[in-house]
Amino acid sequence: MAAPAQSSNAPEWSVSELSSALKRTIEDAYGYVRLRGEISGFRGPHSSGHCYFSLKDESAKIDAVVWKGTYARLKTKPQEGLEVIATGKITTFPGKSSYQIVIDQIAPAGVGALMALLEERKRALAAQGLFAAERKRPLPYLPRVIGVVTSPTGAVIRDILHRVQDRFPRHVLVWPARVQGDTCAEEVAAGVRGFNALDPAGPIPRPDVIIVARGGGSIEDLWGFNDEDLVRAVAQSDIPVVSAVGHETDWTLIDLAADVRAPTPTGAAEMVVPVRSELLAIVHDRARRHEDAMLRRLERLRADLRSAARALPRPEDLTATQRQRLDLAAARLAPALAANARAFEQRLAEAARRLERGSPRVRLSRARGRLDALAERPRRALDSVLHRRRDRLEGLAARLAAGRGRLVELERARIAHGTKQVGACGDRLRKLALAGVHERQRRLASLWQLAESLSYRSVLARGYALVRDAEDRPVRAAGAVSAGAALSIEFADGIVAARAEGGRAAPPQETSSGETASGEAPASAEPRPRPRKRTPKPAPEPSTATTTASRAAPDPARPKQGSLFDL
Repeated sequence: MAAPAQSSNAPEWSVSELSSALKRTIEDAYGYVRLRGEISGFRGPHSSGHCYFSLKDESAKIDAVVWKGTYARLKTKPQEGLEVIATGKITTFPGKSSYQIVIDQIAPAGVGALMALLEERKRALAAQGLFAAERKRPLPYLPRVIGVVTSPTGAVIRDILHRVQDRFPRHVLVWPARVQGDTCAEEVAAGVRGFNALDPAGPIPRPDVIIVARGGGSIEDLWGFNDEDLVRAVAQSDIPVVSAVGHETDWTLIDLAADVRAPTPTGAAEMVVPVRSELLAIVHDRARRHEDAMLRRLERLRADLRSAARALPRPEDLTATQRQRLDLAAARLAPALAANARAFEQRLAEAARRLERGSPRVRLSRARGRLDALAERPRRALDSVLHRRRDRLEGLAARLAAGRGRLVELERARIAHGTKQVGACGDRLRKLALAGVHERQRRLASLWQLAESLSYRSVLARGYALVRDAEDRPVRAAGAVSAGAALSIEFADGIVAARAEGGRAAPPQETSSGETASGEAPASAEPRPRPRKRTPKPAPEPSTATTTASRAAPDPARPKQGSLFDL
C-alpha cells in the first residue's frame, strides 16, 4: 500500500496563474526601459507585419518585438548588426516561458552607428540612380520666384532674404518646416512636394528654384536630412533644388540628390540670384560696346558706298547707246509700216477673189441643180423596195397560217390522248379505293366479332351474375363478404341491389368447363370495372358487295353483348 502524500502549506498554482503573476511582477518592476544592444536575427517584417529579432551584447541576449503599427512609424528601421538604443516595455511571453521587450522607438547608438547606417543608405540610394550626375539640372539665371524650405524663426531665412535683397530683389516664398527633430524629414519633404504641386497659373506663383536650408550642427541634428523619403522627394522634384544644409564641412544625403549643393545658406542665395549692380554695369558696358560697334559699322558702310559710287558710270553714258538705237528704229518705222500695209492689202484682194469664186450663192445654185437631178431617184427606189417587202410579207403570212393549222391539230390530238389517260387513271383509282374500303370493312367486322367473344357480358348472357360490394369492386370469395354488407348483383339484363346474410356456403365445385356449380362466374375470371352507360355504337353497315346471308338477325329479346370499346 502506497504511503500518503506529505501535506504542505505552500499555495498551489496553475501554470497560467504563475505566468500571469510573473508577467505582472516584471512589468510593474521595470515598465519602460532604454536598452542598448546590437540587432541580431532580423529577417525583415513577418507576414503579419510584426518584426521579431533579438538585442544582444557580449554576454547576454533578449528577445525583441516591434508591432506592425509601430514599425511603420519608426524613423530608424531595424537592420541586422546595427547597434541601437531601443525604448520599450519589458514583458513576458507565456507561450515560451521567456521575457522580451516590446519596442516603441529605435535610435542609432552613437556616431559610429549613425555613420554606418548613413553609408549603407547612401550605397542603396546611389544604386537606384538618385545621385547620378546626368539627372542634375542647371539653375535658372534669374528666377522670378524663389522657394525656401526652412524654419521661419531662424537666422537662416533672414540671411537668405538679406542676401537676395542686396544682390537682386526677387519674390521669395517660405515654406515653414522644422529643421531638427523627429518630424523634420517629413515636413521638409512636404515642403518640396508642396512647391512642385503649385499651379503655375494659380494665385500663388510657382517657384523657379527651391532652396532647402538649415544652419550647422552635429550629425544627430542634421540626421533628418538623411531620411530616405526626403532624398526621394528632392530627386523627384520638377523644380531645381539647391541644398544649403549645415556648414561647408557638413554633408547630408540631400546634398547628393539636389541639383546644386551650396556650402552655406548665404552661398545658396548667391548662387540663385546674380548681383544687380554687376548686371547693370555689364549691361551698360555691353550697350556702349554695341553702340560703338554700330557706329564703326555705319562709317565703314558709308566709306564703301562712296567708293562704289565713284566706280559707277554716269547715267547719260549708260543710256546713250539705247537712245541711238531708238532713233534709228523710229526712222525705219514709217517706211516699214507703209510696206506692211501694202502687203496686207494685196493679200486681202487675193482673198476676196478666192471668196468670190467660192461664194455661197454659186455653191448653193450648183447644189440645187444636183438635188433636182437626184429628186426622182429616191421615189423610184422606195417604190421598188415597198413591192419587194409586200411580196415577202404575203409569203410569210401564208406560211404562218399553214403552220398554225398544223399546231392546232397536234395540240388537239395531245389533249384527247391526255383525257383518255386521265379517265383510265380515274377508273383505276376508283377501283383501288373501293377495294381498300372493302378490306377495312372486313377487318373491322372480324375485330368486332373478336371483341364480342371476349366481353364478360357474354358470360352474363349465359346465366351467370357478377357480385360487387358497396365500393363497386368485384367480390371474388364468400369470406370477403361480412353480414349485412350491401351488395350489387349484375345480370345480363340489369343490376339488383342486395344485402348479405349470415353463414358461409360450401365452396362451389368446378365443372369441366371452368364454371362453378352455382352458376356464377369463376373467381379467377376477373370481371372488368363497371362500364359507364353509353349509347351502344352501331355496327358499320357492310356494302352491298360484301353482305353475307349466313349471319343471323339479332334476337331482340336477348340482351345486347357489351363491347371492349365501351370499357
